Amino acid sequence: MTYCLGIKVKEGLVAIADTRITAGSDTTEKKKIYIQQHGQHSLFIMTSGLRSVRDKAVLYFQELMESGPGHNKLYKAVNDFGAQVKRAAKEDKEELEQAGLRFNLHTIIGGQLKDDDEHKLFLLYPEGNWVELGQGAPFVVIGNSGHGKAILNRTLTDDSSMQLALKTGFLSFDSTRVSANDVDFPIDVVLYRSNSFEMVEHRYTKKDLESISEQWASELKSALNKIPDTWMEAAFNKIPVPTEDHL
Repeated sequence: MTYCLGIKVKEGLVAIADTRITAGSDTTEKKKIYIQQHGQHSLFIMTSGLRSVRDKAVLYFQELMESGPGHNKLYKAVNDFGAQVKRAAKEDKEELEQAGLRFNLHTIIGGQLKDDDEHKLFLLYPEGNWVELGQGAPFVVIGNSGHGKAILNRTLTDDSSMQLALKTGFLSFDSTRVSANDVDFPIDVVLYRSNSFEMVEHRYTKKDLESISEQWASELKSALNKIPDTWMEAAFNKIPVPTEDHL
């Protein structure tokens, strides 16, 4: 399993991916964000699913970009990556399923190409079809997505700053990390400011963000203690008082 998060706000894009790879009882660290950048061409690809399928699809996509005329809009690049995922499925899906493994590659692709009117964010499914993230849906999570969505839903809007997006995104990752043993540091972060055609990448270790994680846990407990108890009295008053026979 993995944790990959893509956020689109008016100011730009924020992407976060953990680096833990689990194979049976073995765990390793591998990069899960692939960046392609040259001229007015900036995109990132993050995947969740079988690593072998991911590596094959990305390699095929790289070769296609090197030999082809290139793309002028991001959705065309997404179409071509989807075609490589379907190619990998045609080659490997049957054998993988015979071995008891699901062909389950989900992909987040974000960026901006020269003829895009703004930065874009897409979710690509294993079947090769996709949806574009727009207003009302400022983020998408693939992988272990069940633990970290609450803070994203409560906090992020299209008008959120990139700083708030990254802060919220880290806390979402951290909630997932403490709840699941298949998601962990280090994390890779990609930042893209709209119309800049320049992606910035940075890696954070546990040591880098440990104090932020501890502060968040402390402040959550403090906030919980500040919530009044009076609303609970209606329920607790229904509990009968123990008699001496039951003491």
